[in-house]
Amino acid sequence: MAFAHTFDPTVLREYDIRGIVGKTLHGADAFAIGRCFGTVVARNGGTVVAVGYDGRLSSPALEAELVAGLKASGMEVVRIGLGPTPMLYYASTVLKTGGAIMLTGSHNPPDYNGFKMMLAGKPFFGEQIRKIGSMAAAGDVVAEAPGGKGGSDRSIDISEDYITRLVQDWDGGDRNLKVVWDNGNGAAGDVLVRLVKRLPGTHTVLFPEIDGKFPNHHPDPTVPKNLEALVAEVARQGADLGIAFDGDADRIGVVDDSGTMMFGDQLLVVLARDVLKKHPGANIIADVKASQVLFDEIARAGGKPEMWRTGHSLIKARMAETGCPLAGEMSGHIFFNDIWYGFDDALYAGVRLLGIQARSSEKLSSVRAALPQVVNTPELRFNCDDHRKFEVITEVAARLRAAGATMSDIDGVRVNTADGWWLLRASNTQAVLVARCEAKSDEGLERLKHALVAQLEASGLEAPDFSGENAGH
Repeated sequence: MAFAHTFDPTVLREYDIRGIVGKTLHGADAFAIGRCFGTVVARNGGTVVAVGYDGRLSSPALEAELVAGLKASGMEVVRIGLGPTPMLYYASTVLKTGGAIMLTGSHNPPDYNGFKMMLAGKPFFGEQIRKIGSMAAAGDVVAEAPGGKGGSDRSIDISEDYITRLVQDWDGGDRNLKVVWDNGNGAAGDVLVRLVKRLPGTHTVLFPEIDGKFPNHHPDPTVPKNLEALVAEVARQGADLGIAFDGDADRIGVVDDSGTMMFGDQLLVVLARDVLKKHPGANIIADVKASQVLFDEIARAGGKPEMWRTGHSLIKARMAETGCPLAGEMSGHIFFNDIWYGFDDALYAGVRLLGIQARSSEKLSSVRAALPQVVNTPELRFNCDDHRKFEVITEVAARLRAAGATMSDIDGVRVNTADGWWLLRASNTQAVLVARCEAKSDEGLERLKHALVAQLEASGLEAPDFSGENAGH
């Protein structure tokens, strides 16, 4: 029987396929993804696809449909079962599979789910994901073997190998740090509980049970409200630091010993200083939303800061091009490529951070407080039509060039002035524009906000209310 399938247009995102289960995402979609991605792998010369899934209630059923689609395309499917996304990346890397698919809704609400993919060890995103949609609609897939017996599947438990590899890079000696971890009922739970038993120190894991309903708090460590339990436990224990994960543990959040949240760019300063000791002069990549403090501190530590486009797939692709040893995003994606494999792994980033702290005589709060102080807005998001959002960026960039502004257009526009900088970019995943401002003073921040508002109004947009939107950093 000929295969053809049409996806809800909202599920084909820039970096993954994601939707609301039962509304925009169904079992038939999972089968179609397997059928088309298996075809892509086959045409790329591959025969094996690794598959993992997170703790969401819908994940087991969707995984079964996904595997059926892959087998129908002749794939040998290696099923690693329930666990964090980076464990799937690890499996694909060490087993050298032709492809990999992680079934996860990441930090989205419980009724969401989705698919993150790798092809031959590289990110699978953008136009490649859109091609899955056109292939499905056209029925452009490899022929199914007679009787549907073209592929096979086998289950393996790679978790012990993965944990052993995480521990292998521990470099903090035997100092007994006191650490609180917040799993947030996410997919890392079982692996995390076993990991901390292999590390020196005293470790407490909050909400280790994997529960797709996320009964304690939403699993997004970039939102301060979601870190309240972690902050309280760090204070109660007088711990050295706290570490939190998102739902599939490819993003990390950190609070220092004072219970203060460290932003992704502040964390990257700490990690970059350490990596540059062994890789002097190396490139360190950060996304366009990061503080100027980060880029300055990388240079001060002897590195070459590189500003790049926001998006974990885009960062990973750039890392592969440049061979840089470390990269990170404001969102908490951290990529080690020195003695690790270049993919984003919050468990691994946690191990490396603890090693740095164990070797340091300075409290993490002191390291954070010693950074140059700036004032900034949080990430500001406001609605803008999917087509119009890119037109606005083009218009703003043209006006700024004509005015002789100092700017980067690597991802939207980031404008430098004597006060600091402001950013306006189009989201790759939603019908929104994203803005951010950072200055050396409150007065400077207000001037940057006014400059941003003026550009929005010049493009006919009603400017958002930025009053009170100061994060401090």
